[in-house]
Amino acid sequence: MADADQALFPELPAGAFAKQDPGDDLAFYAPPRLVTHIDDGATAALTDFYRTMLPEDAHVLDLMSSWVSHLPTDGRYAGVVGHGMNAQELAANPQLTAWFVQNLNVDPVLPMDDRSFDAALCCVGVQYLQRPGAVFAEIRRVLVPGAPFVVSFSNRCFPTKAVAIWRALDTSGHAALVKLYLERAGFGDVRVDLLADGRVGDPLVAITGCA
Repeated sequence: MADADQALFPELPAGAFAKQDPGDDLAFYAPPRLVTHIDDGATAALTDFYRTMLPEDAHVLDLMSSWVSHLPTDGRYAGVVGHGMNAQELAANPQLTAWFVQNLNVDPVLPMDDRSFDAALCCVGVQYLQRPGAVFAEIRRVLVPGAPFVVSFSNRCFPTKAVAIWRALDTSGHAALVKLYLERAGFGDVRVDLLADGRVGDPLVAITGCA
């Protein structure tokens, strides 16, 4: 399981997608955690970035979501579908119009039709993906051509659940890794944006690719 994507990334070391805790992810995330995983400054920066990147009246897919999506409260969206690992957290998210629970490390196939969404988001969750190639390919499948996929991350994580390659890299390495994931899955026009530099508060980086 840990190395299911290894062949897609031959430049990465063996065991790149192994975790310290190989136990059931759904069991680990079963207790609801109604907390934010980035501070107010990083949250505000991400919300502002979403405001510039997401088209009006978009159908949005919010992957690895929780009880908050960090979307602008004044944004106009046709719908926001949330994915996560905890039903209570997702049910508490007022910005979601629908949601579903799925362990992408076990089953990366998304239960959506091709070209169903105008944008996709993944905030502070990419470090836990053991099958990033398969998951990112699925995200590209469900996006309309040219739609943005915004992957954001900070310097926080549950270390026992983050994959080995993530734990071995620094912030610039994380950015290069996510860029590799996007490009290998066929996303184009990949850009890197430093949304918060971390000198005061949490750092935050956004990597965006177009389907």
